[in-house]
Amino acid sequence: MAKERREIEINSRADTLPLMGPDVRPWPVTPPPSPEECMKVYEKRKAGEFGKFLEDNLRLDYVFEKPEALQGLRVLCNGIWHISRMFATSLLSEQGAEAIHIEPPTGDPLRQLTPFGREEYMLKDNVTGEPCGLDFLHEFRNAYSITLNLETPEGREIYKKLAMLVDVIIESWPPGYMDSLGIGYRQLSKLNPTLVYCWVGERGQWGPMKDEMSKFGQWMLDPFSACANSWVHNTGFPPDQCPRGGKGGDPMRSGAWLPSYVAGEQAALSILAALYWRDFNGGGEGQFIEVTAAESLMDILDFDITWYGFNASIKARTGAWDPNLNQYEWNPCKDGYMMIGGQTDRLWYRIGMCIERDLPLFGRLIHEDPLLKEMAARNALQALIKTYTVTTKWLRDINRIEAEQKLMEYEIAAGPVLYIDEVAEFPHFKYRPWVNTIETQFYGTVMYAESCGAYQHRTPARVKDLGRPLGFDNGEIYKRYLGYGPMKLRELKAKGVI
Repeated sequence: MAKERREIEINSRADTLPLMGPDVRPWPVTPPPSPEECMKVYEKRKAGEFGKFLEDNLRLDYVFEKPEALQGLRVLCNGIWHISRMFATSLLSEQGAEAIHIEPPTGDPLRQLTPFGREEYMLKDNVTGEPCGLDFLHEFRNAYSITLNLETPEGREIYKKLAMLVDVIIESWPPGYMDSLGIGYRQLSKLNPTLVYCWVGERGQWGPMKDEMSKFGQWMLDPFSACANSWVHNTGFPPDQCPRGGKGGDPMRSGAWLPSYVAGEQAALSILAALYWRDFNGGGEGQFIEVTAAESLMDILDFDITWYGFNASIKARTGAWDPNLNQYEWNPCKDGYMMIGGQTDRLWYRIGMCIERDLPLFGRLIHEDPLLKEMAARNALQALIKTYTVTTKWLRDINRIEAEQKLMEYEIAAGPVLYIDEVAEFPHFKYRPWVNTIETQFYGTVMYAESCGAYQHRTPARVKDLGRPLGFDNGEIYKRYLGYGPMKLRELKAKGVI
């Protein structure tokens, strides 16, 4: 597999194909493999007919010719800062729902978030020239942007009218804020009994340690939710490890906003379940949903809770090592890192045979150790240390491609740890494509990660646009939903309502 992939990459190498402006790295540097090249791979693996079926039905070339699963569903997204609510909304909009983001007249502060505070890392829209952060842009998919001041009486009345016309509201204001304004679920459900209302937060709106954030401090959702469920505690290095000369033993938060994305995914799932119940079992009745980042992330903490309940064990930090498996970890090599999986006896001994071919030391030190004869015994810390030490000794003199080719000869689960530039140029990802570019209406050509729901046979998800200038759709949405014309909109703007 590694050899075939490498051959495809070499054979498809060509001149640079610039798709972006001169200040942006051109993409792709090399074209993706051709369908003919891929068909040869399918035939070699005796999967020609099935491969052709997948190509004919799942390729993104045909996405816009197919129906959308959630066409006709209307979703309001309301709040500031939270990526979780935006991610949940984008998952629904990619499936065809009509999504409307409500922002304060001053805009969502998330628009201004940019790496290191550098405005040059932001994109400017071609309408007003206002810069927009890439986090906000990437999750503002297939949606409209309107402005509305909910702290004005007229703004709240307009919000009620909009709520009567939609199926779903996703909001992330502090606990009780919307209810205190008279526009929370309790009030809106009386106006629209079919409404599915989802609140997304850190620890929840009720209980002794409920969320206590101000509406301007909601960016704290992500790190504090991860701290509240031991995710951060588990993610750091053990006390006796000092990676790259750094301080070992400390906990470590995820660099990506993992809690927010996990909560957003859970919110979308809960909303779809509520819609199914409403339309098929609940007699058309909507419901209230609460999703917290802390509890959503806790749900994927592996066996930690069960282990503690079993014998009061508190899982220690093990870095990226898996205490259940040996091998099952990345190891440094000549040009980066290599992931090797040896979670079964069959794979374990094949790894040994592969490494021993170049490094006889592996056979002497590993296979003769009685602790490593059985799967359970070789998961002990001392066995893990010995295994990874010798594996790294083998890897340090070879690069990732060489290591992958050697390991694949023994049918071992292995793959290189890719850098983001390699991800963007990886032949497989370009071909499907998991990485893609889109000509946006306001921000030019933007590279993005394709929708995770794109590969559905009959109703694939799709990305139609990324990002909108603040309030760009006030005219269209307020006219289509409420019948407001230009004069009314000018009046509302003069009052500070929109």
